[in-house]
Amino acid sequence: MPEKTSSRGSGAKKGAPKYQNKFAYTHNRGSKTTKKILAAPVDGLCRRCTDQVMWRKQYRKYKPLTTPKKCVACEQKKITKAYHVLCDGCANEKGVCAKCMETEEIVEGHNPKTSQQRVKEQQELEQKLANMRERQRRSYLRKLRRGDIVAADVPDVCNSDDEFEYTDSEGEEGGVEDSDEE
Repeated sequence: MPEKTSSRGSGAKKGAPKYQNKFAYTHNRGSKTTKKILAAPVDGLCRRCTDQVMWRKQYRKYKPLTTPKKCVACEQKKITKAYHVLCDGCANEKGVCAKCMETEEIVEGHNPKTSQQRVKEQQELEQKLANMRERQRRSYLRKLRRGDIVAADVPDVCNSDDEFEYTDSEGEEGGVEDSDEE
C-alpha cells in the first residue's frame, strides 16, 4: 500500500496555492458551540502549543473533550482540557507543558473570563445602557459591535433630572450660579 504524501506523483513538492483567500474566516456568532469553544481556557501550555490551540479556536478546528481523558503520568482520568496529555497537577509538579511535555516557559494569561464574570459584566453594561438616553445608547452599542470600544469603556451615566439644571430663556431664576462672582 503506497504511503500518503503531500507531494506530486513525480516526487516534486507542491507549490503555493493557486488562489489566496479573499476574506478571513468568521465564526457563526449565534452558535452555542462557538461560544463554548471560545470560552474554554488555554493554560498550562508553552508558547508554541498555546499558539496551536488558539489557532484551532480561531478557525473552528478546536474540538472540546466530552469525557475526561487519562493522564499519561498518573494514569487517572483527570484531563478535562482538549489537546492536553498531562493533567494540571502532573504538569505543575513536573514543570512542563501539558501538551508537548517539554520544559519550556509556560504561558499565562490566555484564560478567558468565567461565565459568572461575563454575566456580571453583561448586567453592569445593561444597567449603564439603561441609564442613557436613546441616542447615546445606540451610539455606544454601535461602537461596541464594531469593536471600537470595550464594555469597560462605557461610562456610567445617570439619566435623572437632579443632575441637569435647566434655565429658562430669559435668564431669570433657576440658572446655574457661578461661584467666582462672590
